[in-house]
Amino acid sequence: MSRFRLKRVYEAPSKEDGYRILVDRLWPRGQGKDAAQLDEWNKDVAPSPALRKWFAHQPARFDAFSAQYREELTAKTANLDRLREIAKTTRVTLLYAAKDEHNNHAVVLKQVLES
Repeated sequence: MSRFRLKRVYEAPSKEDGYRILVDRLWPRGQGKDAAQLDEWNKDVAPSPALRKWFAHQPARFDAFSAQYREELTAKTANLDRLREIAKTTRVTLLYAAKDEHNNHAVVLKQVLES
């Protein structure tokens, strides 16, 4: 069983979430900080602004986006290792705001964390 899970930040928090971390660079529209019930907001593991803007949530660009984002994540090993350490003792829920549950950066981040 994976110690990492994905969830839209707009979904209600639950006990099963464990450590809740927002992995978006921008704060989600219409989401109050209290309602999010975050343990952490980690902008550093989000895609760069240029890559995020280029991707623009277009499914046709997801494969290229994924490859470029994985490349960006290679420079963030300390941050990724810290999240893996947290996951050794509790589930880590990666929160994101994107509407597309399959073609977003959190999916790629989870794969990288699990590899």
